[in-house]
Amino acid sequence: MTARLGRGVLWAFCALVGVWLVAPALIVVPLSFTSKASLKFPPDGYSFRWYEHFFSDPAWVSALLTSVEVGLLVTVVATVLGTAAALGLTRARIRGLALAQGSMLAPMIVPGVVLAVGTYAVFLKLQLVGTLAGFVMAHTVLALPFVMIPVTASLRGFDRRLESAAASLGAGRWATFRSVTLPLVAPGVASGALFAFVTSFDEVVVSLFIQSPYLQTLPVKMYASVTRETDPTIAAAATMILVLTTTLVLAATFFVARRSRAADQ
Repeated sequence: MTARLGRGVLWAFCALVGVWLVAPALIVVPLSFTSKASLKFPPDGYSFRWYEHFFSDPAWVSALLTSVEVGLLVTVVATVLGTAAALGLTRARIRGLALAQGSMLAPMIVPGVVLAVGTYAVFLKLQLVGTLAGFVMAHTVLALPFVMIPVTASLRGFDRRLESAAASLGAGRWATFRSVTLPLVAPGVASGALFAFVTSFDEVVVSLFIQSPYLQTLPVKMYASVTRETDPTIAAAATMILVLTTTLVLAATFFVARRSRAADQ
């Protein structure tokens, strides 16, 4: 009885913490449908006017398309580089491996504003400020650790005897990786790709330093909007980001669960 009561209290506490964390994000949803030109909660009336304003304003649409484009490019580049780095870190037997791993994970530890200032100084000299290539390079550096961690975890739990078996049957290294290693670590790669896209899509500090009047991501546009006015269009933009990221997380969770069930069978 005491153990059951303790579990109930623990579940209630976890549920309370979950609501506390999620509630601020969910509040923006009704705010995005307000009929008034102010961020008042609860809204006095409901309307789609701010979504219409979002998609009718070229600046907002351009920022959204830029974020999606940069996010997709960063996902591809960071996933490839992060997977290759994870393979090297788990397979290599050289000195300084821990130092190399720590260096690659540094973007998770170094304060964002420090990275932003350093990136701006380098990109200014290389004329990459305000360019698509600059955004992709900067965001890839930030997203790389989020790919390496899940892929490295998948590789450390991987049975390398399967690779040896494939090699003994005549498969080369690339064929072994493509047909044996990659399918088995696919859940880790998929998780890393998801985190890479979300990291890029949500990044604002570094993007503020390397933006230009002609190239802005959606978070930068939202930040600029909230510093000038209290237009509820920002709530509509936040709601769309929330829906997009939630959909991606659910899709990735379904994919990983499906792969895990297939592996168990």
